[in-house]
Amino acid sequence: MNAPGHRGQPPIVLIHGLWMTPRSWEHWIKQYEAQGFQVLAPAWPGLDGEVEELRADPTVMSGVGLQEVVDHYAQVIRRLPQPPILIGHSFGGTVVQLLLNQGLGRAGVALHSAAVKGVLPLPLSTLISTWPVLRNPANAGKAIMLTLKQFRYAFGNTLNEAELLTAYERYCVPGPGRVLFQGGFANFNPKAVTKVDFDKPDRAPLLFVSGGADHIVPPKVNKANAKLYRKSPAVTDYHEFPGRSHFTVGQDGWESVSNFVLSWAVEHSN
Repeated sequence: MNAPGHRGQPPIVLIHGLWMTPRSWEHWIKQYEAQGFQVLAPAWPGLDGEVEELRADPTVMSGVGLQEVVDHYAQVIRRLPQPPILIGHSFGGTVVQLLLNQGLGRAGVALHSAAVKGVLPLPLSTLISTWPVLRNPANAGKAIMLTLKQFRYAFGNTLNEAELLTAYERYCVPGPGRVLFQGGFANFNPKAVTKVDFDKPDRAPLLFVSGGADHIVPPKVNKANAKLYRKSPAVTDYHEFPGRSHFTVGQDGWESVSNFVLSWAVEHSN
């Protein structure tokens, strides 16, 4: 499915997830810009360096939390001349939901979105993927790097060894543990950062995209998240791509996902 693209379309803001940087969007940026879209892919606060720099000194991101991330993107969006299309991956998908909840954006796509408060399914594969951080409460104040083995299970379980090593070396960075603790324990916190008004009537259209082979966020999590919006009159759609891992934005065949996402967003942003 090819997305239409020409000058005059709304800008696109891409929001990366935990253990990633804007570099993870490099293929999508080139594709969308080639179709005439203005594309912005800001880094989370503290993650605006190159992958190699962040690996060498992860202290710059150690205390970053979700509220700081959401506030940062809200500032970017408010400076734009018109409301943008928001596309977020993993915790970036959580950020998209929180930004739409603030009335920002004209359409939002949550790719393999980490759960917001109220989502109850907690698959074993999610626990295994996040255990390197959540096993130690002290990690909430640190930036934690995944080992290659941990990255294979969490992100690259469908990649061959060569693809896995390339993805790990090019994209993976330490992730601020505070974000994962805030998301992982949201259902036990009445003031959780990830609290959303699911019934909000004037929220922009929202699409959930999941991958059938995702270990961190299996489809049942995104299905449960989408279902929480069922009482809202605003558009909420769900689509699943079989066999895709959590590394869907860079995994072979990413074009099928990016094309579908953009077609949906353009259709629902008019």
